[in-house]
Amino acid sequence: MSRVRKLRRLGPLRSASVQRRRPRSPGGRAREAARRLAEEYPGTAAELCALRFESPFQLLVATILSAQTTDERVNSVTPALFARYPGPAELAAADPAEVEQLIYPTGFFRQKTKSLLGMARMVHEDHGGAVPTSLLALTRLPGVGRKTANVVRSVGMGQPGLPVDTHVGRLARRLGLTAEVDPVAVERDLNPMVAAGERGALSLRLILHGRAVCTSRRPHCERCVLADFCPSATVAGT
Repeated sequence: MSRVRKLRRLGPLRSASVQRRRPRSPGGRAREAARRLAEEYPGTAAELCALRFESPFQLLVATILSAQTTDERVNSVTPALFARYPGPAELAAADPAEVEQLIYPTGFFRQKTKSLLGMARMVHEDHGGAVPTSLLALTRLPGVGRKTANVVRSVGMGQPGLPVDTHVGRLARRLGLTAEVDPVAVERDLNPMVAAGERGALSLRLILHGRAVCTSRRPHCERCVLADFCPSATVAGT
């Protein structure tokens, strides 16, 4: 197939990508993916995050609320929640029924209220009102798993952290960066391939790319900027 015909078969895929170096090692693919996705989805981790927040505590609350719902739904309830309970001391002393009413649209409101109040109480009593920075301390807070802790560290604190959700895991496997399914194992494989300061932004870019292009049921390889070196790409001629 001629080069011109090959470019036509690629459709919207940038023709320049055909000329790009095609990394073959997992680490090389990770670095090239990080570079190209940074061009597609520019910005810092905080700028790329869809949740609205003004402090690490607000981000922690919003991330706990984001379980099993959309970021848009969380953003619709947090302004009133933060106005009523601006910090951990106020939220720790809140009436659970009032919190449940405020966060009801996010679903699982009873369990989320229990987690929020327990988290706020521990932040207030054990950490002097400041959200802890270490992964270990964060994951000891009620309602905070490793993914949430990594979100707070990387997005809210500028610390290294690579949150792994279903999109990140799926794209990492399709790119041949890992064969693991467990999120902790995926994170363990990806961390050495990515500069510490870029892990949070890469996670968010993978999520954005997974939602817009590399979808679960039908990936749109014909318009993916990673298709020319992705082992799973279905674009003819790549």
